[in-house]
Amino acid sequence: MNDQAALSQGAAAPAAGVSAQTRTMLWILLIVYIFNFLDRQIVNILAEPIKADLGLSDTQLGLLAGPAFAVFYALLGIPIARYADKEGTNRVRLISLALAIWSAMTAVCGLAQNFVQLLFARIGVGVGEAGCTPAAHSLISDSVPAEKRSSAIAFYGLGVPIGSLLGLIIGGIVNDLYGWRIALMLVGLPGLLLALVVLFVMREPRHSRTAEAAATAAAMTRLSTGEAMREIFTSRAFVYILIASSVVAFLGYGKALWTISFFIRSHGLSTTEAGLSMAVVLGLAGVFGTWLGGKMADKFGARDKRHILTFPAYGMAVAAPILFLGYFMEDWRVAVALLIIPTILNSAYYGPAYACVQGLVRPQARAVAASIMLFGQNLIGLGFGPFLFGVLSDALQPLAGQESVRWVLYGAAWLGLIPAFFFWRASLRLKAELKSG
Repeated sequence: MNDQAALSQGAAAPAAGVSAQTRTMLWILLIVYIFNFLDRQIVNILAEPIKADLGLSDTQLGLLAGPAFAVFYALLGIPIARYADKEGTNRVRLISLALAIWSAMTAVCGLAQNFVQLLFARIGVGVGEAGCTPAAHSLISDSVPAEKRSSAIAFYGLGVPIGSLLGLIIGGIVNDLYGWRIALMLVGLPGLLLALVVLFVMREPRHSRTAEAAATAAAMTRLSTGEAMREIFTSRAFVYILIASSVVAFLGYGKALWTISFFIRSHGLSTTEAGLSMAVVLGLAGVFGTWLGGKMADKFGARDKRHILTFPAYGMAVAAPILFLGYFMEDWRVAVALLIIPTILNSAYYGPAYACVQGLVRPQARAVAASIMLFGQNLIGLGFGPFLFGVLSDALQPLAGQESVRWVLYGAAWLGLIPAFFFWRASLRLKAELKSG
């Protein structure tokens, strides 16, 4: 490892004992990931005005929010991760370039005049974002010891709820004031400046290794793609985590888009009201849940490796009935309040799951392992979640009318028991399969 300093206080912030270079890296990567999800998810709060302006169906909305982004993100993720795993690759430059591409394409989304143009712009966002997280996880794993990896990756993972929160607030307010096109341009263009910050402030740890560490890294056997895949998929724990995380993403992305539409259609909220209300749920509750998941995994996983995944497994089982009640309630304030606890519990998996993935394989396969997780989460989750939720909503409209989205969300609430089961199954394998470094 280049930097064996620990994150001693959990995922809330980089600890004081970490070197200045590592603290800077973690904070910048967090900001990059915030932009990643801000640009990716702002379309959720803008879905209804985009639909009205361009005359789209729910199926087309689901296609824009899901497959248009996810298919290209997922397909490009593995070859980009293979490139990131190469010893000579500068991962900082890779992240900077990816950030510039997806930020520019987000702004271009605001110029679209029809469904096809918006579809291709969303594809461009997916192409850019494919280069971010595998390289970021690889950087973090090279800089933080294994016993603190859950907290460190959870800190990076805070970008998911924070980015989603900002997308809901900024998207809702700017749309009501200036329209959805300005909202997309406003969140996209600043990422180009951040790309320059990444390029000139962050440092690639591989370039600052001691001669001994560099020689050790050079001596490590380079894995072919087939060898890396075999190592990854021979781990039963990895397969269980992949299944669980993919289902979490399927449900999470689907609910993120259609819960907002649910509050607008079924409860009569404006985009600003829906955005601010869901910011509390998806944003603040998600931040707390992601932080708590990393902290619990490091604390209890130190005693028994099985407990790295205990909180996500049992938490998701508890979340299912509470989530169902939230969608059932007629008072929107009660509904929002009931969604807070399930959001906390369903957000806790990120740090523990991805930390386990990094620990189940050798360093030469870490970025690829992360990219396979992202492949499953994005192709299955983002690719099909919003899309199939939309298809089901259209199919149920003859029976349920405007309440069709509510009916779809009823079923989604109970499907959360599936990832709970697979995280529990994976936890039983961790003691035998996790590597020490």
